[in-house]
Amino acid sequence: MSDLVLFESKKVRRVWIEEKQRWFFSVIDVCEILTGTDNPRRYWSDLKRKLKEEGAGELYEIIVQLKIKAEDGKMRQTDCADAEGLFRIIQSIPSPKAEPFKRWLARVGYERLEEIENPELSTKRMREIYKQKGYSDEWIEKRVRGIAVRDELTEEWKKRGVKEQKEYSILTAEISKATFGMTPSEYKDYKGLDKRSDNLRDHMTDLELIFTMLGEASTTEIARKKDALGFLGNKMAACAGGTVAGNARHELETKSGTRVSTTENYKELPEKTMRKIKGKKQASLKDGSRE
Repeated sequence: MSDLVLFESKKVRRVWIEEKQRWFFSVIDVCEILTGTDNPRRYWSDLKRKLKEEGAGELYEIIVQLKIKAEDGKMRQTDCADAEGLFRIIQSIPSPKAEPFKRWLARVGYERLEEIENPELSTKRMREIYKQKGYSDEWIEKRVRGIAVRDELTEEWKKRGVKEQKEYSILTAEISKATFGMTPSEYKDYKGLDKRSDNLRDHMTDLELIFTMLGEASTTEIARKKDALGFLGNKMAACAGGTVAGNARHELETKSGTRVSTTENYKELPEKTMRKIKGKKQASLKDGSRE
């Protein structure tokens, strides 16, 4: 399982290794945060060479190379270390952020262990993050449900011989194309999402999320009933599942006279939330001054 977390608004990529039951973090991301360098890859390369010259032979025992999604969206081999390994690396990096980063690192690692013991905590934290960003409870409910539907589909793909990340992307594009008439990349362009980090589903309306779920849930059911095997078998199931959702979308649009797909996005949502909070504070101050 791969993921990313934020430290003072800076992204840290990480991978959960099930057999070791712990997170491994991108060392380059950590170097960038602690040093503020524009070339963290070069900084890490120089630091590795320096540590080796100083006799830190154990460095290569704590560094592992894992595939993590890069800025271009591709999975690339990246130097990673678990929390214990990072603590040892951080000691070699002079930075005023070292101590707060250590505390942050201990906390995020502990949170994952808590979630293993109690999976409901993961969902709860996800809801809290979306709420802080300004999403409505109704939207959050659909988004969380959509994540569960997506997870069920990808687990089914794994069982049925779909292995490569590229194959996952192609199958997802087939479902989206049959559901909305657009691939995910085309949909992002349609919504004006120009950053690689923009998650399309975080910018979908309630109806868009519902039809996305329908397409993926239908694909899962068809793959099971037809016993789809391998990439080609699951591609046929993806087209069929997406078509189920696409037909339902067409029917709704015909009867409602309104398109389901919309250029609406939530890029300004944090700003709107802050304006709303500021407005409430100002209103509260005015009320207080009248008393």
